Amino acid sequence: MLPPGTLERATRQVGLAAEAARAMQPAMIVLEDCDLIAEDRSFHDGPQPLLFEVLDAMDGLGPDADVAFVLTTNRADLLERALAQRPGRVDLAVEIPLPDAGARRRLFELYRGHLPLGGPALDDAAARTEGVTASFVKEVIRRAVLLAAEAGRETGDDDLRAAVEEMTADGERITRSLLGGAPTDGEPLGAPYERPMPGLAPDTWG
Repeated sequence: MLPPGTLERATRQVGLAAEAARAMQPAMIVLEDCDLIAEDRSFHDGPQPLLFEVLDAMDGLGPDADVAFVLTTNRADLLERALAQRPGRVDLAVEIPLPDAGARRRLFELYRGHLPLGGPALDDAAARTEGVTASFVKEVIRRAVLLAAEAGRETGDDDLRAAVEEMTADGERITRSLLGGAPTDGEPLGAPYERPMPGLAPDTWG
């Protein structure tokens, strides 16, 4: 349960952000992980004041306002239909795909920083992590550093390989799901935890 007053403060902040953007236009308002506050109402029994405040803020700026709302989400399928399917609220939807092999290689290069990891080890790590997000790559590097620290040595290629092996093992299924990792056996990682699509009865899920 949220601490008392949390929802009220959050609702007030949405209105204040819209007012500030209007006063400072041209401006941009970014709502990260908007599914957390703009989830389809069929998932809830009671009112959603924060969602209504967001919708009011988007509608109340006026047609001449030079203010853009940028909403990010990993679960577009959960968004409130009044937000996602109403013309004028969402004018453009852009899907950012998971990084391909080349992008994963560059992410490993980025997150390794000054760690002495060789090119072949980074190539191998990128090849073995198909379907993962940048957060997953970052966690692999962190795990490699921890493995080396526990062994009392400088982080090396063997630690990176061990970290990849550890995070792609079956026992790390939930961790991979949280970090955006790919399944190892064809089963969707989030399958046991996914919420139903709006309007579907429990016996029709999946």
